[in-house]
Amino acid sequence: MKKLENKVAIVTGGARDIGRAVSLKLASEGAKVVVNYFDNKEDAEATQKMIAEMGAESIIVQGDMTKAEDVKRIVEEAMKAYGQDIHVLVNVVGGIVGRKKITEQDEAWYNFLMDVNMKSCWLCTREVVPHMPRGGAIVNFSSLAAKDGGGPGASMYATAKGAVAVFTRSMAKELGPDGIRVNAVAPGTIATSFHDRFNTPENRERMKGIYPLRREGDAADVADLVCFLACDDSDYITGTNIDINGGIFFS
Repeated sequence: MKKLENKVAIVTGGARDIGRAVSLKLASEGAKVVVNYFDNKEDAEATQKMIAEMGAESIIVQGDMTKAEDVKRIVEEAMKAYGQDIHVLVNVVGGIVGRKKITEQDEAWYNFLMDVNMKSCWLCTREVVPHMPRGGAIVNFSSLAAKDGGGPGASMYATAKGAVAVFTRSMAKELGPDGIRVNAVAPGTIATSFHDRFNTPENRERMKGIYPLRREGDAADVADLVCFLACDDSDYITGTNIDINGGIFFS
């Protein structure tokens, strides 16, 4: 018996990088996966093809997770395809977007960073919870930056991810009596296009020498942890923000 057999899972930002790895991992354990994407349909179609090749089911749904109407539509599409229950929600959507010192930041920057990282998580949770039965699981994405303040110019990203960590604990308390678990993962440096855009090869090599495990993580490392938190293997774990960073930071 697969660990998520006949469960329905929504993965926001589920078409590429860590989101794709999560979608594939949940599908490999029997979940019917609703893969959300923002603007790259080709990535989403490629992910759906990979899921089909393993004999699993998925649908792809475009949507901006900072918009309430788009979030509602994704939930509606999930129920249209797979029934009224949504068992797993993984809030992957988020990102650093860019780097700016405090004196370079304006209100639009603040609002965008908070929206894409925190508001998206809040909107999706609010919309999915009414359709989540007992035994359901929500997995949010915080970050190492939420714990150490982030790198230069990443203050609003770190702050928003800190908000996700606190929101996770709040929802664990609120939803626990309904049998719904809420946890977060806090990745460090994971080898994805995120770091291809916002880090330098020299810094990444330097950091490898600092990590106790002497390597960057990969998307599959994170997906394995997400799957653990989404399935009954972690039935008595809720309200956690679990570090996955190769040992560079201990909370």
